[in-house]
Amino acid sequence: MVRLSVNVNKVATLRNSRGSAVPSLLEAVRVCVEAGAPGITVHPRADERHIRLADVHEIAAALEPVRDRVEYNIEGDPRPELIELVETVRPDQCTLVPVRPGELTSEAGWPAETPREELAEIIRCFHQQRVRVSVFVDPEPAAIDWAAELGADRIELYTEPYARAFAQGGAALSESLARYRAAIERAVANGLGVNAGHDLDLENLPTFLDLSGIDEVSIGHALMARAMFVGLGTVVAEYLQITGVR
Repeated sequence: MVRLSVNVNKVATLRNSRGSAVPSLLEAVRVCVEAGAPGITVHPRADERHIRLADVHEIAAALEPVRDRVEYNIEGDPRPELIELVETVRPDQCTLVPVRPGELTSEAGWPAETPREELAEIIRCFHQQRVRVSVFVDPEPAAIDWAAELGADRIELYTEPYARAFAQGGAALSESLARYRAAIERAVANGLGVNAGHDLDLENLPTFLDLSGIDEVSIGHALMARAMFVGLGTVVAEYLQITGVR
C-alpha cells in the first residue's frame, strides 16, 4: 500500500483570490479525511500566496483528533520562519524543498552540490522534535546519496519529468521508468524511504506505482482540478483506489 497525502494548497489559492474565507480550507481537509485520505500536505511559501501561517496551525488543530491515522506533512524551503513553524507545530513529516525566485511551483529538486552542513543541522533539530524529514530531489544518484549524507529519513522524487515522459509514451516512458526505478533502488540501498510528487494524476499514477518501493505520493493540483467537476471526496476515493487503500 502507498500512502496518499492530499496537498490542499489549491483550495487556499482559490480562497485567497477573493480575499474571503470561501472555500473553507478546514472543510476541504475534513472532506479529505472523511474520504479516507491518510495524509494532508501544505506548502506555506514566504509570500503566503496560498497557504498562510495561520492555516498551518488551524489544520494542525483540526487534525489532532485523527493524528493516529492521518499524517500531517509541511513542505517548504528551510527559511527561519518555516523552521520555527515546524518546531512549533511538530508535523509528522517536513519535506524540505528548494525555492527558486519567481517560480510558480517547484521546478527541481535540491542539487547534489548544495552545502550539507546547514541542512544537516536543521534535520537534526527536526529529529529532536520527532519530525520525519524528507528531502525533495531529482532521480539522480548524486542527489540521493547527498540526501542520505544529510541524515534525511526519506527523499521525495520530483516526478514532473516522469509525467512528461508518460504523455510521450514509447521509449521516453520506458527510459523514464528505468531512471526512477534505479533512483528508488539507490534510495532504499541508502536506507531512505521514498516519497514522490509533482504532476502525478489519475492517468499516470498507476504506471508509476508499478515501481516497487514507494512509500507515499503527494498530489494536489490534478486532484483539486478534477474535484471541481466530480467532488473532492469522490476524487480522493479514486486516488485511494489506485494507491491500494481501498
